[in-house]
Amino acid sequence: MNNLQNINELVSFFDKPTSEFTKADIKNFIIQNKIEFVNFMYAASDHKLKTLNFVIPNEEYLDSILSFGERVDGSSLFPYIEADNSDLYVLPRFSAAFVDPFATRPTLCMLCSFFDRDGNLLETASEYTLQKADRNFTEKTGMTFEAMVELEYYVIGQADTGDAFAVQNQKGYHESSPYARFNEFRKECMAHIARIGGAIKYGHNEVGNFVYEGKVYEQNEIEFLPARIQQTADTMLIAQWIIRNLAYQRGLDITFAPKIRTGKAGSGMHVHTRVVKDGKNQYVADGKLSDIARKTIAGFITLAPSLTAFGNMRPSSYMRLVPHQEAPTNVCWGDSNRSVLIRVPLGWTAKTDMSYKINPLEPQSNANAEYKQTIEIRSPDATADIYLLLAGLATAAAYGIQMPDGLEIAKKTYVDVNIHSEENKEKVRYLEHLPTSCRESAAKLNEQRTIYEANGVFSSKLIDNTIHLLENYIEEKRDYAL
Repeated sequence: MNNLQNINELVSFFDKPTSEFTKADIKNFIIQNKIEFVNFMYAASDHKLKTLNFVIPNEEYLDSILSFGERVDGSSLFPYIEADNSDLYVLPRFSAAFVDPFATRPTLCMLCSFFDRDGNLLETASEYTLQKADRNFTEKTGMTFEAMVELEYYVIGQADTGDAFAVQNQKGYHESSPYARFNEFRKECMAHIARIGGAIKYGHNEVGNFVYEGKVYEQNEIEFLPARIQQTADTMLIAQWIIRNLAYQRGLDITFAPKIRTGKAGSGMHVHTRVVKDGKNQYVADGKLSDIARKTIAGFITLAPSLTAFGNMRPSSYMRLVPHQEAPTNVCWGDSNRSVLIRVPLGWTAKTDMSYKINPLEPQSNANAEYKQTIEIRSPDATADIYLLLAGLATAAAYGIQMPDGLEIAKKTYVDVNIHSEENKEKVRYLEHLPTSCRESAAKLNEQRTIYEANGVFSSKLIDNTIHLLENYIEEKRDYAL
């Protein structure tokens, strides 16, 4: 470990990364820190964390639950599991342990995996699907697939009458206090997320802010650092749980809903990806976007319509995916272009030391910053099943890298200016469009399901269940209470 103390309490306590945590470590932490409760936590079909509490009377009982887990009623967690054969096992993943920041008594939480009656990881579980997709990507390409997420949400509080620092409609991007109301709340969320091991890049106010019926709506974003996709998914699940809990404690309302009001900025959950081999970012070659990057983009382009089945899972998702709202509608890509589906953001590939130019007392650096280059997909939102979404992206990336015509697909779908500009009018006619509803998304998933099911990554039952869920969604008010 480095000399800086890690914010994560368990990492600091053990002085080793979470991937090396053992059962003995967890027991030792619980005993030495006088932990009274252990929580098993896991996501159900609504993508929210569920909790099973254990009070710890003695070491023998602690060892038992850590070794064998516990039974749960799968039919109450997943609509596709029948009540007459619904028992599942949940077992804790020691690498996903964290101290509960909200518990009134000392509590350790662990994310869990689901097992069936035969002791096999549950084929239809999102978390296991992500494991398989991660493994399949590496087996097929010899590389590692990483991701980082931009999590957008609205904080809703009481508006101040006669405020000298009034909210300017849809002008909130990177706003500072006192013009932004909830910067300190966001920083508190970030501090809690960091303490449980979430690797945060930064936080800021987003464009969306407005006043409506005596309340101020302020859009915020927390962006994370790239990590292995299993870690990214776990972090996102816990981060949303933390933000909701803190808002509840502070008397604020929170919504991750993709669209809460017509004409106001929607909230996305953009995903940046990176492909790594031997510590080197494979998206860059000789200071330019590599062929591997272009083929990865081709995979994303090819599967983009069906990826909405995992990344846009509520009817309100498709209220956000409309033209002229910095949300994608056409299946295309470009450089630093926020009107496209897949964006290649600035990647520090310029061969110059920018810091030296404004800080001349510093020595010039020869450090290679190309490792920062990512490829961003802009369609997902927080209705996503984050495990299935990242599994789908890993599957699409592997598919694209192996496509013989991947470079040609990337060339045909490249857009160098705003997709809605007059000069792109002809190009838009042959570009594919994203689905406009859950039902259309389900149909696209059914068309492309064999790609996801290849090599046993997505089970056919999981695909069937996802299609059924999307086909039967009805627009409801609860869509906005995400």
